[in-house]
Amino acid sequence: MSRGEIELFLNELFEERSLHLVHPNRSHEKYYDTNSKAGRHALAVQNNRAAYLQSWAAKRQMIITDSKSSLRIRGFKVQGEQIQLTFGHSQKITYAYPDQPSQEQWFGLGTWHVMTLKRQENGWNVSKEWFLDPLEENPNKIPDGSPPLPSSPRPAVAAGQRYDRQRAVAYANKYAGLAWGAGNEGKYNGKYKNYNHLGGDCTNFASQVLGDPQEGGGLSMRGPWRYHYRSGGTRTWVQTDAFKHFLLHSGYAQRIASGYYEDLIQSTDKHPQSPFWELASGDLIAHVMHNDVDHFSIITGFDMRGYPLVNSHTADRYKAPFDLGWDNKTQYLLIHIKD
Repeated sequence: MSRGEIELFLNELFEERSLHLVHPNRSHEKYYDTNSKAGRHALAVQNNRAAYLQSWAAKRQMIITDSKSSLRIRGFKVQGEQIQLTFGHSQKITYAYPDQPSQEQWFGLGTWHVMTLKRQENGWNVSKEWFLDPLEENPNKIPDGSPPLPSSPRPAVAAGQRYDRQRAVAYANKYAGLAWGAGNEGKYNGKYKNYNHLGGDCTNFASQVLGDPQEGGGLSMRGPWRYHYRSGGTRTWVQTDAFKHFLLHSGYAQRIASGYYEDLIQSTDKHPQSPFWELASGDLIAHVMHNDVDHFSIITGFDMRGYPLVNSHTADRYKAPFDLGWDNKTQYLLIHIKD
């Protein structure tokens, strides 16, 4: 089979996968080698993705209305009756609120895949697949509720003296990698080392957003928080907990609130419209698991109901709802960058 025919098969497969996210009862078993354990696992992953996304949307009082895919094939190797592929996948997911169905909104995800196709009597099937899935969570462990609707418009972000929020958000949008909607042709900023194969790139990306002097927020690198362009970032630049401690103890940032999702969506005397209302574009959310920071994401906007949207690396996200892909064991630390 030619590369062109394989590309046609892949595009058909991922079109079906996208439809399955919107209509989870739609069958797509014919694309998988269900006679092998690895093939059945690949199918189960896709079924779980759809179940999780639909369950999450229902808990957030949203409806998933559409989904689209785009592929970038990087590796193609024929091995007898099998073909091994390496490719990037960009996913666009569209949603709406039931009382305003015509006002659709969307977010982007991006993943790198290693896939093996096996020749069968009826064509090709997926016999094995690996990718770091941003929707790989238990659909039964999604916390309930949504942040309260704001009673007034979100205040405009003023220009900062030492931190340029608009440039920080523009940087996050440009270099969000493979996530649908990102710029730079799906590539990270090449002047920085990619840490995805060294434990993850999320903190490195957050540091770039805040500190890149040419395109980012322009916070001055100082103390232990630095990037050396010949060798890479310091521990504080790339490691989650070290980065968190630096931000909160350097004077660059302050803690708004922390806790589980269901705690943070509550109205309190200190935060009448919930702590999420105190976030601004260019701020950070730390995702905490077992008392350690597991992930960093950057606030890049808010949807029509004020739901915080984030960009991140590992896996790549573009204006995605901040808690998508996390479960009820996750705690969140909301961090405001001082202008």
